[in-house]
Amino acid sequence: MIVIRIRKSGTKLAASLMMVGAMLLLNAAPSYAGAIITNGTITMGVNDQGHLNTPYAGDPLGIGYMGLRYIPTGAASTEPGCQCEGWGVSNGAVSGYANVSVDGIVNLAVMSFTSTASTATSVVSAAGGIFRVTHDYKPSASPNLYQVNVEITNISGSAQPVLYRRVMDWDIYPTPFDEYVTIINSSPTVYRTDTNGFNSGDPLSFFSYEVGPSAGNGYAPIIDSGPNDHGALFDFNFGLLGIEESINFITFYGAAGTEADALAALALVGAEAVYSFGQPNVPGGRDLGYPNTFIFGFKGVGGKPITPVIPEPSTILLLGAGLAGLGLWARRKVG
Repeated sequence: MIVIRIRKSGTKLAASLMMVGAMLLLNAAPSYAGAIITNGTITMGVNDQGHLNTPYAGDPLGIGYMGLRYIPTGAASTEPGCQCEGWGVSNGAVSGYANVSVDGIVNLAVMSFTSTASTATSVVSAAGGIFRVTHDYKPSASPNLYQVNVEITNISGSAQPVLYRRVMDWDIYPTPFDEYVTIINSSPTVYRTDTNGFNSGDPLSFFSYEVGPSAGNGYAPIIDSGPNDHGALFDFNFGLLGIEESINFITFYGAAGTEADALAALALVGAEAVYSFGQPNVPGGRDLGYPNTFIFGFKGVGGKPITPVIPEPSTILLLGAGLAGLGLWARRKVG
C-alpha cells in the first residue's frame, strides 16, 4: 500500500510524487500497441495477441486498419469493411481466441509482444492458462510471403487435446466484398474447412457457408467460389499434447501479381497443399489472378507438398493489343 502524505512542500513534495509515480510504473502491467511490419512487398498489421488488423492512422485507403496488403498494387485483403481475421486454441472444453470485429479478445493474456520494422512476435497464455501460444511473424524465402512460426505448448498440469483455428474474411481489392475464393486441403489434421470467413476465432463455434475440403468429403477442393463476400476457415486437430510438450507449424500470408506466381511462391517456401487464395472480380481475376492473388497457407501440418506450376504452350493466349505476345501460364490448382 502506498500512502502519500501531503505535509511536504516544494521540491520535497515533487520528489515524493515522482518516486510514487516510478513505483507505480514498475508495478503496472506492460502495455502494447501491436505493430505494422513490411518486407517491401507485403505489409501486415499484427495485434498483440497474434491476429491481424491493427489500427492504422492516416491510412491512404481510408479503412483505418492494416491487415494484409500487397505493395505493388496497394491492395488490401482482410481489413476492408469487417476486421475479421483471427485465431483460437481449445482443449475441447475451454478456448482462448481473438478476432477484432467478431470476438474481440477472449481468454487470452499477453505474456510478451516484440517487433521490429519487419518482424513481430506475440506470446500469450490461452484458455485459462492451459496453453502458451507463440506467433512469430518474419519474412520468408519468398518476397511474396510472410512466414509465421506457430508454437503451442501445454503449460497445464495434465495432457491436453489441442484444437486450433485460423479464419479470415477475404475482402480483396479492387472489388472488396465481391471476390473469388479457393480452398485446398490435403491434410488429415485439418478436420474442417469452410468459406464462411465471418466465423468466430473459437474452435468450438462453427457456422457453415460452403463446406470446404476435408477427409470427410474426399478432400474435394473449392475452386474460385463466388463472386461473393466470403473467406476461409481452417480447423486443426493436433491430438493429445503431454505436459510441457509443444506443437510447431508454419503459416504463410502474402500476395502475388498472378495465380501462377502465388503457387510458385508457396512451392518456393515448401508450403503444403493446405491453402486459400482470394482473387478480385475483375477481368482475369478469377482465372489468372490479376492484378493480385492473396495467399494464406500452411507448412508442417501433414499435407502434400506443392509443386511449381508448369506452363503448357497449347494454352498460351493473347489478351488483346495491349497484352499481345504475353504468354500466360496454364492455370493449375493443386488438389
